Amino acid sequence: MGTKIEPTVIQPGDKWLNKHTWAWASWDWGQAAINAVMITFVFTVYLTSELFGDTDHSSLVLSQALSLAGLLIALLVPVTGLRADAAGRRKLWIMVNTFLLVVVCAAGFFVYPDPRFLIFGVAIIAALSLFSEFAGVNYNAVLNQISTRATVGKVSGFGWGMGYVGGILALALVLFGFVQPLVDWPGANTTDSLNLRWVAVFSAAWCLIFALPLFFVIPESPSTVSTKIPLSQSYKVLWGRIVGLWREDRNLLFFLGSSAVFRDGLSAIFTFGGVIAAGTFGFTLTEVIIFAIVGNMVAALGAVIGGRLDDVIGPKAVITGSLIGLLLAGAGVFFSPGASGFWIFGLLLTLFVGPAQSASRSYLSRMIPPGREGELFGLYATTGRAVSFLAPMLFGLAIALATPFVASGEAQRYGILGILVVLLIGLFLLLPIQSPRKTSNA
Repeated sequence: MGTKIEPTVIQPGDKWLNKHTWAWASWDWGQAAINAVMITFVFTVYLTSELFGDTDHSSLVLSQALSLAGLLIALLVPVTGLRADAAGRRKLWIMVNTFLLVVVCAAGFFVYPDPRFLIFGVAIIAALSLFSEFAGVNYNAVLNQISTRATVGKVSGFGWGMGYVGGILALALVLFGFVQPLVDWPGANTTDSLNLRWVAVFSAAWCLIFALPLFFVIPESPSTVSTKIPLSQSYKVLWGRIVGLWREDRNLLFFLGSSAVFRDGLSAIFTFGGVIAAGTFGFTLTEVIIFAIVGNMVAALGAVIGGRLDDVIGPKAVITGSLIGLLLAGAGVFFSPGASGFWIFGLLLTLFVGPAQSASRSYLSRMIPPGREGELFGLYATTGRAVSFLAPMLFGLAIALATPFVASGEAQRYGILGILVVLLIGLFLLLPIQSPRKTSNA
């Protein structure tokens, strides 16, 4: 079963910033409401507040739900992405999973401020994480349709930047429209946390509206194999590709494994950042959103600076330095006695996250043999989720182990150590890997 090199919708020499790039990046702009508002800084803070009972218990339940979602992602996402590529149904499955995201997100309106609704609420967050990854695998794979080898970095960075800016704007609208409204309107009513429940509907609408350009502008992907892959053979084909890498390029395979670990730690910083700010350092929801807006700005700045350093000192040095910076800043958060310390070290965390994310993608781009971009970027996306349960699991485990020995409400702080362990493991796995050669592509 031979693979075909996938054609792009643009040709070398075409402008990289075109209607396809805008349409593709618009999806990331819309998806930012799911990630920044629902999963990270607003709705999870609502779920882990005292409205739903003991905050340590709520944080533990949330981490367990995300761990379960991570296990499902590890089992299901690799083959769903593989089958979508093979069948030429990539855009179709982006659309299907985006609609599922919208429906599940809107269901957050029915999560009332009562401990009896905690399980329902965290189940929604876990489902959002799951469907987001289903859509994201195919979304990332579209990158090879709308870019050339010489422009893939620019296009990828533009999409990442659009995601950050979309998150900033969505958070600002939530802050001034629902949490601290500039105008008194029915959606700002705080009775039964109506304003926060309306945030779920707002996020669903935001996600859908900005996904529409991708639906209408980006063409469906062609089939990449001459025959369709039966469901029963999907895992066998996936395993065959991994075995092939073991034989042909173990350095690349080891990078996929190490990046899967440290990228899970990077995701956890944002996933649990708002929860820690509110539960451990006493931030109000307004303060959490303001921190999130500033943090996204700092992360975007870090990604730009890291991208420039990448071309000078190489991606491995950028990732290594970023992970060390994250470990030091994370330790600073853990030992900080108050909110001022969280502001300082928390923003340092966001500063180092951007370079680590962008350099990781650049690292792989430099290592991919010509003609195998689609296959290996897809494997990069799926291996990144294969251990997506690890950071939430260690976050929850650290809280559970600390609970009997600390005062009520203090155990959540120890979840930070669980995230730092994941980053440390990822760093140790990265160090022995050879740096990729620089390419000459402009």
